[in-house]
Amino acid sequence: MVFAQSALGTSLMEVLQEGTSSYKRIADYLLRNQVKVTALGIEDLAELCQSSTATVSRFARDMGFSNYAGLRNQIAETVQAVFQPVEKLRNTIENRSSSISAASASLQYASTNIDAASHGIDEQVIAQIVGRLTKAATVYIMGFGLSAHLAGMLSLHLQPFCSHVVEVVGYGGTEVAAGHLANITEKDVLIVISFPRYALDVIRLTQFARMHSTCIVAITDSPASPLAQLGDYLLLAQSNHAILPSSATAAIAVIEALVSSIMVSNKKNVEKAMRLTEALAAYLHNADSNLKFPPVESSKQKK
Repeated sequence: MVFAQSALGTSLMEVLQEGTSSYKRIADYLLRNQVKVTALGIEDLAELCQSSTATVSRFARDMGFSNYAGLRNQIAETVQAVFQPVEKLRNTIENRSSSISAASASLQYASTNIDAASHGIDEQVIAQIVGRLTKAATVYIMGFGLSAHLAGMLSLHLQPFCSHVVEVVGYGGTEVAAGHLANITEKDVLIVISFPRYALDVIRLTQFARMHSTCIVAITDSPASPLAQLGDYLLLAQSNHAILPSSATAAIAVIEALVSSIMVSNKKNVEKAMRLTEALAAYLHNADSNLKFPPVESSKQKK
């Protein structure tokens, strides 16, 4: 977020929206890999962006630099003071011997993704989102593919504290999702969740909601995400992973942070949480309960 909001980051975001296809690929890579780019030569960057060195050089000049080296130096200066735990971990793992297990690498990525989300959280933005959710006529929550279970989790958490919550996708796919959003208005809020690989349907339906002046909260992995351009509010959750296409660990942490904030935002919500706990108490296991279970027979006893 810090890099995307800098002068250079803002220029790259403009290219991402309005540039040619080759320029968009370069801008997207620079926005997602600021630290890594500082160590890449022009040939390396061209290969990673499926472009040519001539295109990269022209891109740098169009950005106002004499050559690619000038652009790379500016990126290095911009991110010098920014803490990048995930990039640091990626470089560490890539340079480490192959003896590290997949399980250990996965857990380390999860830890640093959560750490990155923690450093990137903006309390003021969270407070504004909580205010919009509290006042919304209906809160729509949408996630496709791997993000569908995240949308379901958030829906269950918000139901006791919002006037009306609709999980847009559910079990019906795009057709049902479009039906749910047919009557969305400026009085509603749409929380959209998407991580690599981004579903095209979620982008199109979010654009539809935006056309109807709906407040949009985007939970995604990067300012370069296609959803970042569509949201009124942006919550970032790093999704880097050594093996999987993306990790949901930080997204779950961000969702829990948002839910926790709305639960304690006013006295009525605290009272609702207490009543919910009391209502569920009778259905929860209690070690002191008087329930008696018959003893389990051994195989010998059954014979």
